Amino acid sequence: MSILIGVGVVTTVTVVYLGKKGWQALHKAVGITPGVLTYQDYDAPLSLSTLSPSTIKWQQLDLNNKHLQSLSEQHLRQLKRIDEKVNHYQRYQKALQAQHKMPELTEAQFVLHKLLHTRLPEMLASHYHLANVNINAHNVSNDKKAEASALLQQVFNNIEQRLDNLLAQMDTQQLQDLRVMKNYINSHDS
Repeated sequence: MSILIGVGVVTTVTVVYLGKKGWQALHKAVGITPGVLTYQDYDAPLSLSTLSPSTIKWQQLDLNNKHLQSLSEQHLRQLKRIDEKVNHYQRYQKALQAQHKMPELTEAQFVLHKLLHTRLPEMLASHYHLANVNINAHNVSNDKKAEASALLQQVFNNIEQRLDNLLAQMDTQQLQDLRVMKNYINSHDS
């Protein structure tokens, strides 16, 4: 009888141990740390307090947080979306490099790169200057501030549309590559 109880205890301990190790291995495989939960509420308002350099992590954009202080919540959300799309596109480009399939740089890609890394920071600096620096001199009217905000919105929309087009082209190319491989495989089945 004591042998059966001993075997039962050893079996139970072994099952619990292996189950725990398997559970941890599963979490490690998908990049999750067990016991640590980090939730990011994408619908929470973005504000200056959440845009301190220590709390916001721009994935691809190199922006001066001081220039973001005068932006509306809508502008901040759109910039965050743009940053996420640029990150997605960059991951795709790195995957192509890893496969040694680097396509030629298109004009659309070159223009987008120039917009994101040169013109966008310049425009944000100009907007900041209009909204904050000249506020003490009282020589910037509300009409000019509204126009600056509208122009900035148009630039954001343009950049996001260009990104959406490049991401759609990327998806179309991937689908076309799958079709070609399927046709190749089907042609060699007989």
